[in-house]
Amino acid sequence: MDKRQTEGMSKFAENGGRHPFFQHVSAAADTLRETRKAWPGLSLYERFEEVVVVVLTGLIGLVIVAAVINLCFRVVLLVIFGLLDPAEHSVFQAVFGMIFTVLIALEFNHSILSVLHRQESIIQLRTVILIALLALARKFIILDATKVEPLTIIGLAAAVLALGAVHWLVRDQDRKDTQSRSDGSV
Repeated sequence: MDKRQTEGMSKFAENGGRHPFFQHVSAAADTLRETRKAWPGLSLYERFEEVVVVVLTGLIGLVIVAAVINLCFRVVLLVIFGLLDPAEHSVFQAVFGMIFTVLIALEFNHSILSVLHRQESIIQLRTVILIALLALARKFIILDATKVEPLTIIGLAAAVLALGAVHWLVRDQDRKDTQSRSDGSV
């Protein structure tokens, strides 16, 4: 057996003989079980929030699955027809644009799941800013600079700088809050 097969079998054994997919299903089931336990102690609005989060998570999950299937289908077609030339700018733009779309959806779903795990509140400014930065990075990748107005590029660059500054300020404030909490508890 080669090294990858050995590592795969050891991970399989670590999971109690279950496939890694079942580990994720088990985690989802645990989350739903925790939600059911906490349900009686939740206010009406918190229950509403929980239901919305579960529905959104399911819908975004379906969008992610559809996007991954579409991405796989398109890449396979490009390979079959010999059109997958990473040096060709339009192919690079299309493939990485689709990959970034999936990554943005995954990050968005992750931010919603943290609400379900009761780790954070529904609005997470830092996550929203990071998702916006990912969307702008995607836009820069799929952008054909020869066909776009210079003012559009300047506007997108200004948006990146503004979001970066806001992220830095939020991160800096989070550090200060964490430090003041740790200083107060000592």
